[in-house]
Amino acid sequence: MTVKQLSLPELADGCARLGIRNVGLWREPVQAFGLEATAKLVRDAGLTVTTLCRGGFLTAVDPAERAKALADNRRAIDEAAALGTDTLVLVSGGLPAGSKDLHGARERIADALSELGPYAERHGVRLAIEPLHPMYAADRCVVSTLAQAMDLAERFPAHQVGVTVDTYHIWWDDTAPAQIARAGAGGRIHTFQLADWTTPLPEGVLTGRGQIGDGSIDMREWQDHVEAAGYTGAIEVELFNDVLWARDGQEVLAETAQRFTEHTR
Repeated sequence: MTVKQLSLPELADGCARLGIRNVGLWREPVQAFGLEATAKLVRDAGLTVTTLCRGGFLTAVDPAERAKALADNRRAIDEAAALGTDTLVLVSGGLPAGSKDLHGARERIADALSELGPYAERHGVRLAIEPLHPMYAADRCVVSTLAQAMDLAERFPAHQVGVTVDTYHIWWDDTAPAQIARAGAGGRIHTFQLADWTTPLPEGVLTGRGQIGDGSIDMREWQDHVEAAGYTGAIEVELFNDVLWARDGQEVLAETAQRFTEHTR
């Protein structure tokens, strides 16, 4: 998504040119290009798919909507397995229309995970709950902190359900380092993502993730936390940014790789 203006073949070519060996994919471009075609593309390019994003949106009250969400998440698990990644990132979903019941929404997530976790395990895929910044709680994700994500994840085996650590969403939370240690001790850090916090936020706030180094977050500090917790996996960069998307995608890809080198160890 950092360079969503690139086609998947263009992305694969750019990664090869820059020596990038890992890529996190989103479902929409994969579906548009074709699941089997994408799997072959990344294999032929020598790329490892680190995660697939996204599953989730599991807070519906209506039985038909709930069944639809569960079916879509099972498809997402199937897609992750076909792409060769063991991790599906979950954005849990916001409050249903007219609801103010955060607790009830979170319990419905747990109820859905009780069905999806075993299905994912059978396909060799882990579910990674991603807490989003509280500004998204109403419409996108009622899971706002790593503590809330871990409280959900720990109801299930670690090889079924863990968490996503994303700097953009947790950098403000002074309890997050302890929660990273908690997640690491249980083997539940399933992916680690970087994005910077810049202001002013754009209208709608969804596309406000800043390029690494442009904002307020100390990336090395968070890298230290996850590595101290035992995480040894890939580090993803995931930027939603209209200004970046309007630029030449290969230029943005190269810039992002350079910023990653400058701001991580």
